[in-house]
Amino acid sequence: MTTGALDGARVLLLEDEFLIAMDVEQLCRDHGAGDVSILRSISETQGDGFDFGEYDVAIIDVMLGGVSSLAFAQRLKERSVPFIFASGYSDADEAFSSFPDVAVINKPYASDELLGAVSRALESRQRRNGAAL
Repeated sequence: MTTGALDGARVLLLEDEFLIAMDVEQLCRDHGAGDVSILRSISETQGDGFDFGEYDVAIIDVMLGGVSSLAFAQRLKERSVPFIFASGYSDADEAFSSFPDVAVINKPYASDELLGAVSRALESRQRRNGAAL
């Protein structure tokens, strides 16, 4: 098992396609993620029981069962949880304009591309936290 890029990270994966979710979960674990939580619908992110503090980084599919995840992305942004978008919608540039600093990885994506984007998101959090000390 290769470790390093995601050492100990708590990853939230918002993905409704089962096989993609399993592949991404394994990729994250193979690269050192401490925990990977898979949510398959926006409804699982709503309510008082959802704790943003449980996650170091998130990978978000833009559309889950025909429902946009952009409002959830905004909630992550407001709580300073870094994230990336994984999308099969290559023509969604307008939708991403509210998130100019967030990486968008188009499906189908290469594992190295996804892992690199997640690693950079984690690094941005570490830089912010280091600057706050």
